[in-house]
Amino acid sequence: MYSKAEVNQLRQAFWTAFGQYMAPVPSAEGDTTNWINYKTGLKHVYFRMQADNRRATIAIELAHPDAGIRELFFEQFEEVKNVLHETLGEAWTWEAHATDAQGLPFSRIYKELSPVNLFNRDDWPALISFFKPRLIALDAFWTDAQYTFEALK
Repeated sequence: MYSKAEVNQLRQAFWTAFGQYMAPVPSAEGDTTNWINYKTGLKHVYFRMQADNRRATIAIELAHPDAGIRELFFEQFEEVKNVLHETLGEAWTWEAHATDAQGLPFSRIYKELSPVNLFNRDDWPALISFFKPRLIALDAFWTDAQYTFEALK
């Protein structure tokens, strides 16, 4: 068991190390990017990476508070599903109805890696190898696909 302080320190250390590892990687458009806090440019549309002591996930999360609008965004992603999977080089899991830790509804498209433990430094290379190519592929996908969502802004 880790203390709360140790958990926070290890979590921060991993994300700092990952951010430093990704810093020299340019975006698909050749720009400098904050990979950890990737900005999609659309409110309520996020690229999220999460890891804990059991699994890691990378996801496109649609968190619009209006269920109808969230459903429209999800349907729009379904329209470009083949392009997304082709760019990623793999199929991801599609979940139209999920709830977060606070019980708020959201939709997500995600890939999971398990078992893996963020708090075990020996697992960090596996985590980085999981997140890096998928995040770069999401950026490449979003560079073209974001314009599909302009009407939903």
